[in-house]
Amino acid sequence: MDFATIIQILDSTVRLATPLLLACLAGLYSERSGVFDIGLEGKMLIAAFASAAAAAATGSVWLGLLAGIFASLMLAGLHGLASITFRGNQLISGVAINFLASGLTVLLGQKWFGLGGRTPSLEGAARFEPITLPFAGSIAPVPVLGPIYSELISGHSILVYVAIALVPASAWLLYRTRFGLRLRAVGENPAAVDTAGVSVTGIRYAAVAITGILCGLAGAYLSTALAAGFGREMTAGKGFIALAALIFAKWRPWYALAACMLFGLLEAVSIRYQSIDLGFVMIPVQFTQALPYILTVVILAGFIGKAVPPRAGGEPYVKER
Repeated sequence: MDFATIIQILDSTVRLATPLLLACLAGLYSERSGVFDIGLEGKMLIAAFASAAAAAATGSVWLGLLAGIFASLMLAGLHGLASITFRGNQLISGVAINFLASGLTVLLGQKWFGLGGRTPSLEGAARFEPITLPFAGSIAPVPVLGPIYSELISGHSILVYVAIALVPASAWLLYRTRFGLRLRAVGENPAAVDTAGVSVTGIRYAAVAITGILCGLAGAYLSTALAAGFGREMTAGKGFIALAALIFAKWRPWYALAACMLFGLLEAVSIRYQSIDLGFVMIPVQFTQALPYILTVVILAGFIGKAVPPRAGGEPYVKER
């Protein structure tokens, strides 16, 4: 494997890890506040459809992005209403959102575009184009550093840079601000936060809203940057992989970045190498394609360390009178 191939694989890793990272950070905010959300998949899916549909109809990728965020926020609000206000089972609410998004995207896609649940292909201003960073062309001939900057760091869409920038921003927000302290406290001991005069319901709704926005960004990236339109079930389990990455990362932003890059690397390798010859054995393409999902099962089964979720996670808060 030469250096150019390594750069290409790492470049694919960054692109494929971006929706996972956005969804993982989305789950981080929600679960840190004590609201478990397995509906990340559904919110990403509805956002991908809304973004592609709006971009195809208006020719503007920015209007598509806003439509995706709005659609995701609607489902996030529905989840908040069911699990926070009505104190319903958070897991069942998440499953319902996944089913709702799966059916709704196909139904509306067929009704509006008649393409079997797909949207028309996006082009021009209806897609996020790669951004060439300053001096990428002039630095490219420089050995080692040139390809790293011009091919690996430069040449991504704006949502890739936004996703990476959100990691330190989330770490600062969660561990260096009053809001972050309250959000983490609500996930650990909501009664103590309530006693201090802080609205537990308000903090949890704020966290669920942030989750909706980030899932909207993830879905929009899938259909308007990584691909050129929406396809049926195009999230392909990425919401669940993001949840596994979140558990693997122990609900911490920087660890989430590393976990998502690991999943992105596995997917990039499975795409790059349809089969791997180790000399004494040939690894089939089916195994390489299943690697991200195998790792997901391994993590969720608890084989890689013990992850302790927020203590009040999954439990509706009932205010004492």
